Amino acid sequence: MGDFDSLFSSAVRSAKKVYPHIKLIGVKPYFTNDINTDKDYYAALYDDIIIPDELAGIHPKAAIKARNRWMINNSDIVLIYTVRNYGGAYEANRYAERKNKAIIII
Repeated sequence: MGDFDSLFSSAVRSAKKVYPHIKLIGVKPYFTNDINTDKDYYAALYDDIIIPDELAGIHPKAAIKARNRWMINNSDIVLIYTVRNYGGAYEANRYAERKNKAIIII
């Protein structure tokens, strides 16, 4: 939900030109109205947008952390970019380590 996500999405879209079977799926932590009002924008960026059922009812302040954990739990490889030893990306890295996921640190 920040600059890294935008850079990563752009890299995946470039890779799709060589590997068309790759899918770029946006995983939102909760529903926002822009999903409906900006459909063309999201359709241009992603192959699909999902909001995991497991996140329903989670308070928005906790939803991003829960979404990050959901993505880690549902991934074989986790790409991590951190610039400090605190915050959401750092916590996601620690969580991925505890889950014994393959981690690529960028």
